[in-house]
Amino acid sequence: MISTTIIVPNKAGLHARAAAKFVATATAFKSKVTLGNSDKSVDGKSILSLMLLAAPQGSELTLTLDGADEDTALKAILALLEQRFGEE
Repeated sequence: MISTTIIVPNKAGLHARAAAKFVATATAFKSKVTLGNSDKSVDGKSILSLMLLAAPQGSELTLTLDGADEDTALKAILALLEQRFGEE
């Protein structure tokens, strides 16, 4: 299991388009992916769950991956965040 803190980088936060890209990346892997804040933790492979986090730019979220391909999944998700979901 890997757990790390991430910061939502893009101006619009984790809105529908960014959440869809996150889900597309996460579902490419077998590992379980969860994303959460101090109030709740949600399935990182569910766009509706991610939208419920209502995470604006600068939000600190805990990303947890658990599975055989967790290292590769983490690298892919961090790359997506580094690219600001391809929006900026």
